[in-house]
Amino acid sequence: MEKALLEKTTEVENEEDLHITWRMFSQEVKAVCSVAGPMVAVNASTFFLQTIALMMVGHLGKLAQSSTGIAISLCAVTGFSVIFGMATALETLCGQAYGAKQYKKFGVQIYTGIFCLILCCLPLCVLWFNLGKLLVLLGQDPLISYEAGKFAVCLIPALFGYAILQALVRYYLMQSLIIPLLLSSSFTICFHIACCWVLVFKSSLGRYGGAFSIGVSYWLNVILLASYMRFSDSCAMTRAPISMELFQGIGEFFRFAIPSSIMACLQWWSYELTTLLAGLLPNPQLETSILAVCVSMNVTIYSIPESIGSAASTRVSNALGAGRPQAARLSALCSRILATCEALIVSSVVFASRNVLGHVFSNEPDVLEYVTKIAPLLVLSVFVDSLQGTLTGIARGSGWQHIGAYVNFGTYYIVGIPLAAILGFWIGMGGKGLWLGITTGTLCQVIVLLIIISCTDWTKEARRARERALQRALAEENVLV
Repeated sequence: MEKALLEKTTEVENEEDLHITWRMFSQEVKAVCSVAGPMVAVNASTFFLQTIALMMVGHLGKLAQSSTGIAISLCAVTGFSVIFGMATALETLCGQAYGAKQYKKFGVQIYTGIFCLILCCLPLCVLWFNLGKLLVLLGQDPLISYEAGKFAVCLIPALFGYAILQALVRYYLMQSLIIPLLLSSSFTICFHIACCWVLVFKSSLGRYGGAFSIGVSYWLNVILLASYMRFSDSCAMTRAPISMELFQGIGEFFRFAIPSSIMACLQWWSYELTTLLAGLLPNPQLETSILAVCVSMNVTIYSIPESIGSAASTRVSNALGAGRPQAARLSALCSRILATCEALIVSSVVFASRNVLGHVFSNEPDVLEYVTKIAPLLVLSVFVDSLQGTLTGIARGSGWQHIGAYVNFGTYYIVGIPLAAILGFWIGMGGKGLWLGITTGTLCQVIVLLIIISCTDWTKEARRARERALQRALAEENVLV
């Protein structure tokens, strides 16, 4: 086996002289679109589970709406974002293993990921149990803090379901098995609407029914995807028995998962921090509302570039694992072009609807006027976010999570947030200055990632992926011996 893998490792060099043709380009565009298209619905459905619960609980009164909103926001920052970031490590490990045709290892890595993600949920649960007390210490209203803390405790089952779900999503995504994901997500979102309505309005749970409905829906999606994996013939190659072998990959998983989580959280937290800064401006209610509108718009639209990024991660990691640097370079190129086209289209739609955009979020005249004024900045942020989502996907597929973590820290916390504070407070631009600052940070991130990807030696990256596959194979042989 060692000799065979070494021969395959040298095959990386033989593709270097191939030239990209129009036929190759069009085929790759179709391949990326076939993954990215359905993933838009999959990513959006996962996000809207929490939004639907918040919308329904909001009809129970201001206390229910405010406490639920705070709880969901903080749980997203302190829990869901961490788990999501760690799960993206599987895009590197499993994607390259699948490209190298190490199908058994692929399945084992999924189990390793599930075990590690569940393990990481435990300290997060401790934090959520004490979330109400933490909010009081931070000076929040005691009644709202108490209710938010109880809602966070009710969300704990959802956290474990979300952790397993994210691993299973990578299991299907890295094999380009998108239809099962699409069907399960579509069924789950329909079920969630009915389940949430029953638990919130027709049971004694009230506002806490929204939290439990999120957990039930996540676990339903897990059951559907796990059942398909267990019984479908399309998963036969990568279906592996649960064994002690899953513990062997824990170290490797965390080597990618920790920087993956840092990379995702640094970006996620920067927007939350910007919203908090808006509360320190004159007329904080208006400024905070505007920043909340901007963040909501970006998060809603972000499911599209995130899906293109997922497709890019899949195609790039599979190509690198197979020792095909030219294919990886082509996938990265096609994904960037698609992201640019998507960014132009979506940002144009946002600009065209700038005069009516505010009515979606508010009926207050001052809010509507402010949204219209900040719309050009919102268009810019939508454009750069579209590019950023795809470039981040390429980085994950290539295994550059540690580089991405450094880039995100530098662009957001050395450039973006300080610039936002200067423009918002010192220059006196208010909320527009805050949003311009954080958008500048995203723009810097896009520029740096574009430079890194443009200067990448794909042959070298493919060789590293093949060497990593060789090391796994040799480790398995040693265990068997």
